Amino acid sequence: MTPRQLFSAICAFGLLAATTVVAQTPVLDRIKASGKLTIAHAEDFAPFSYLDPENKPIGYTVDLCKKIADAVKQKLKLKDLQLNYVLSSVTTRVEMIEQGKADLECGVTPNNADRRKRVAFTVPHYLTGIRYAVLAKNPATDINNLQAARMVVVSGTTAVREVNRINAERLLKLQIIEVKDDVSALRMLERGEADALALDEAILIGLIAGRPDPKMFKVMGRQLTIEPLAIMLSRSDAEFKRTVDEEMKRIITSREIYPLYDRWFTKPIEPNNVSMNMPLGALLRDFWRYPTDQVPN
Repeated sequence: MTPRQLFSAICAFGLLAATTVVAQTPVLDRIKASGKLTIAHAEDFAPFSYLDPENKPIGYTVDLCKKIADAVKQKLKLKDLQLNYVLSSVTTRVEMIEQGKADLECGVTPNNADRRKRVAFTVPHYLTGIRYAVLAKNPATDINNLQAARMVVVSGTTAVREVNRINAERLLKLQIIEVKDDVSALRMLERGEADALALDEAILIGLIAGRPDPKMFKVMGRQLTIEPLAIMLSRSDAEFKRTVDEEMKRIITSREIYPLYDRWFTKPIEPNNVSMNMPLGALLRDFWRYPTDQVPN
């Protein structure tokens, strides 16, 4: 074989290999074969993803995932597509996507560099950050007022890293207590077993709104972080991600997302018929002018 023939053969093989990689759609193939799309959802992250009084998953992110499911159904030309809901948590959500136990994770997950090594994210649907809650009777107005306080955080969340960082930087001598879920964390604060709770701002407000006496808490201080929340999906299926990204961009650029946002953040929601009272912020509105899955962190 001449050098020219060898070069041509290598190029042909490379083209064939590239075509094969592009054609691999393990998630779409699984959905098409089963007629099911599996959505991982959270139990108590109102208004994003939580259970209604009948234990059915509802919320802002869940509604977005339903729209994505419709787009997948159309792409695969399926007559019917069954939505299969599975419960996830902050400690299991990444593994569920990695292991193919769910096709979309529709909870409250920030897109960050560490997670992108294992999973993919679509276009963000919310921008949030870590803040603190204390009892309303606590005179503190900032984390600097919490010297040697008992700070509760939820294992597996970005709050763990940020609280440890600021504790070391500012020599606060915080006693950091990790618990398995946000409800347990808020109850510790409520019972006086912790002095403060660090958590995503939107989740904090949702948790407090759902308590019998929301006025016994206050959320204080500036956001420690700016975190883009996005629906999580597999890294192994470029075509599936393209479908999800295109639908998210369509929902945003068509402004279909705006009444959906208002439905969950500015109007009364189940179970207590309480409004989150969180109008769309300027930062998120600006981000949606040019929706992308590319984020800085």
